[in-house]
Amino acid sequence: MVCVDNLVNGWEVVIGLEIHAQISTKSKLFSSSSTDFGAEPNTQVSFYDAAMPGTLPVLNNLVIDQVVKTGLGIRGKINTVSKFDRKNYFYPDLPAGYQISQFYYPIVTNGHVNIPTKEGNIKTIHVERIHIEQDAGKSIHDLSAGHSCVDLNRAGVPLMEIVSKPDIRSSYEAMQYVRTFRTLLRYLGSCDCNMERGNLRVDANISIRKPGTQFGNRVEIKNINSIKFLGDALNYEIERQIIINESGNNVFQETRLFDPSLGETRSMRSKENASDYRYFPDPDLKPVVLSEERIARIKMELPELPDEKYRKFTENYCLTPEDANILIEEKAVADSFEIAISASKIKTKESIKLIANWITGELFAVLNKEGKTIEDINFPIEYIAELVDLILDKTISGKIAKTVFSEIIKTCGKPREIVKRLGLIQIQDESVIQNAVEEVVVENAPQVMEYRAGKTQLFGFFVGTVMKKLQGRGNPELINKVLKERL
Repeated sequence: MVCVDNLVNGWEVVIGLEIHAQISTKSKLFSSSSTDFGAEPNTQVSFYDAAMPGTLPVLNNLVIDQVVKTGLGIRGKINTVSKFDRKNYFYPDLPAGYQISQFYYPIVTNGHVNIPTKEGNIKTIHVERIHIEQDAGKSIHDLSAGHSCVDLNRAGVPLMEIVSKPDIRSSYEAMQYVRTFRTLLRYLGSCDCNMERGNLRVDANISIRKPGTQFGNRVEIKNINSIKFLGDALNYEIERQIIINESGNNVFQETRLFDPSLGETRSMRSKENASDYRYFPDPDLKPVVLSEERIARIKMELPELPDEKYRKFTENYCLTPEDANILIEEKAVADSFEIAISASKIKTKESIKLIANWITGELFAVLNKEGKTIEDINFPIEYIAELVDLILDKTISGKIAKTVFSEIIKTCGKPREIVKRLGLIQIQDESVIQNAVEEVVVENAPQVMEYRAGKTQLFGFFVGTVMKKLQGRGNPELINKVLKERL
């Protein structure tokens, strides 16, 4: 595929995404059954979840607060009146034969998020609506040769469906949109976004058209549970649709599934329209009526949001967009970075940049190796600031700092105490360095002659040899200065 100015082989790609996010609550949408992951099949099912006759739904109010919080996070309109509807279709793991959702009157409308583009710009993606719905159970087909099994533990788990407008124009933008939402939901605490557990799933609607023409027939790709798989599925579908159109045929409107093992989508069923679901207001549930006071209270509880942190990190802290995006992706990382900055005694652009580098470099390397998060570290994050202060006040060199950091990981000791205990204080006495340089020059006379004859790349050899003689404790700037003068 040839991509030019957001066109693929001359075709414009039009994508809209539906994110299904499990709302963070301990109990289900309309029952008190637990939402804990990993329980034995059918052990978290109430009579209502199993659709026993005569049972009625009781709304979980925390769900409403979590969705309002999310709506405020995308600067959306919180509708003070929203209603529940029945969406009718038959699934073996949907006991009632209908799903309770919000079709006509959703709780949130008209929001937006900003995503980074491949060109390094910011693009606004509009969010049409967020509505609440209940999840279905799970069908299991590999436990018996002749039967399918049903686990209803997920039946009734609260979901918010986040529906974008068709503003997305590439697989890259689609992936960035989901990443942006995943970060936002984690900051808000309204969804843990664990895609491996199915707590965040994506449906992608995709079509292609020649620029300026009407939208083409769209294909829906269902239940994608990985950002990488989303990109792979969209790239495959873009190519498939281009081939169909350029051969003179029309894309058939349908629902497809993505097979990661083959890297391709395959047909699942013809695409339904809203009329196929026979929506009608749920007779057992009153409208959700929100007071302005309740909305204001939730707004007051919002944390600093990722885009606000991004602005602060790039404008106030002068970080590059790349560094800022890495640091804000996880709230715990962004918070730790700011704690470290506050603890630093040398508050300069250089110290802030060094703190960012140590967190995203050395610390991340250790965490990735051990499969841990920044919340699992066994020492205060302020020690990173202290380590950077030691580098900048020339107590230790950057190279020695790595030794100190390894010792922090092992012993949880304070950086200054480790430096003193191990005798790692940097040598800044110029006379000591001059003596070491003189010894190196005398001991390496042939190399000195080559250097003076024009082989200037030998300078690194002299620096390394002097540093070795000083057991790695020499001030690099002084060593360079004295060596240049001597040679």
